[in-house]
Amino acid sequence: MRTSNYRKFKITKKQAKLVGGAAAVAVLAGIIFFFAFFHVSKVEVMESNHYTKEELKEMVLTGAFSSNSVLAPITCSKNNVQGVPYIEGYSVSRSGRNSIVISVREKSVVGCIPYLDSYVYFDRNGMFVEGDKTRDESVPYFEGIQVKKVVMNEKLPIKDAVLNTAVALSTIFAKNDLQPDYIQLEDDSTIDLIYGDIMVKLGKDKYLEDKMSRMVAILPQITGEKGILHMENITESSKTVTFEKEEEEVTAENWTGGYDENGDYTGDGEYDENGKYVGAKPKTELDYAKENWVGGYDEEGDYTGSGEYDENLNYVGSEPTQELLDSFGDWTGGYNESGGFDGVSEYDKDGNYVGPMPDNDGTSSGDTSEEDSEEDSSDTNTDSSDEDTESYSDEESDGWDQGDTDEESYE
Repeated sequence: MRTSNYRKFKITKKQAKLVGGAAAVAVLAGIIFFFAFFHVSKVEVMESNHYTKEELKEMVLTGAFSSNSVLAPITCSKNNVQGVPYIEGYSVSRSGRNSIVISVREKSVVGCIPYLDSYVYFDRNGMFVEGDKTRDESVPYFEGIQVKKVVMNEKLPIKDAVLNTAVALSTIFAKNDLQPDYIQLEDDSTIDLIYGDIMVKLGKDKYLEDKMSRMVAILPQITGEKGILHMENITESSKTVTFEKEEEEVTAENWTGGYDENGDYTGDGEYDENGKYVGAKPKTELDYAKENWVGGYDEEGDYTGSGEYDENLNYVGSEPTQELLDSFGDWTGGYNESGGFDGVSEYDKDGNYVGPMPDNDGTSSGDTSEEDSEEDSSDTNTDSSDEDTESYSDEESDGWDQGDTDEESYE
C-alpha cells in the first residue's frame, strides 16, 4: 500500500486565534491608515450668494465620513435638498489626497414679494422657488404685486407683463450693482425705485435700459439729497431728466453751521464743517419767546429786564423758560395780536389765531364760539412749498448747469 509523502497540517485553536487576531490587527491598521492618509485638511468652497463659506461647510460636511477625501464625495453630495432656502443641491469632489471642493447649485431667484407674514421668492419664469420669514436684501424686493395663493414650484398668479418687468429690472440691477431698497409697481403699471430718501420715477416699462443707464450716472451726484428723480418722460427723442429736490426746513435742531470761514468751530459761525455757507443759526421757540416777551417791568412801571409786569402794569409772570414752553404741549399760542409773548394770548408767533391753550383733558380753557374760530382760522397763512427742481440731460452727465430758474439741467 502506497503512503502519501504529504503530512496533514492541523491548525490548533491557539494558532487560529493568533491568525485571526493578526488579520484583525491588519484590517484595523489598514482602516487607521486609510483615514489618516486621506484625512481632509483643506476644504475649498465655491462662492454662494446667500451663505458664507463657513455656513456651507457646516451644512454639507456632516456625518462620520465627511473628514475623508475618498468617502466625503460619496456620503455628502446631495442632488435634492429639503429645508435649505435658496439651495437646490450640492456636491463634494476630491481635489487632492487631503483636499475636497464643495460646489453649490443655487436656485435662480430674480425677485421677492410679500405674502402674508413672509416673503415669496420667484425665478424668471415666475415659479415660486422659495419662501422665508426674513427678507434677503440681495434679492430685488417688489411692492405692489399681490397674490392670494402660492404653491411651491408652481407659477405665481401674476400677470405676464408684470413678471416681464420684474425680470427685466432684476437683470439690469445685476449688471450695474445699483439695487434699490425696493421697487414699487403702481396700479397704473408705472415703476418707482426707492433709494433711501430718493424716489426714481421710471414711468412705464419702456426704454428701461436707457433710463437705468442715465440713472446710474446721475444717482451718485445726488446722494444725501431728498426728492424725486423724474425719468418717466424719457423717450427715443427726449432725454431730459428732472430732479425735484425736497428742501428740508432748517431749524435750530438740524442746523449744521457753527464754523467760521477758516473752518474753526465758534458755535455761531455761518458755515458747516465742509466750508459750505449755511447761514445764521435759526432761532428756537425759546429765543422767539424771550425776544418778544412783554414783561420786564416792575410794579412801579420801571423797566428792569426781569420784572414780571408789562408796560401797562399787567402781571405776566417771569421771563419765558423752556419748561414753560414744554408745558404748552402742541399748543403754539402765547402771543398777542401785536406779536408780544405773554404766555396766555391766543395767537402764535406768526400772527395766526390758534385759540386758547387746551386744558389737560384736551378742551379749551376759554369760551370761543365755533363761528369765531372758523373766521379766525380762515386767516391762517399757509407756507409755500420749499421744493427746488434740477434737470438732467444726456449730453453732460458730470456737472450741474446752474440757472436763474428753479431748474438745473444737463444739456
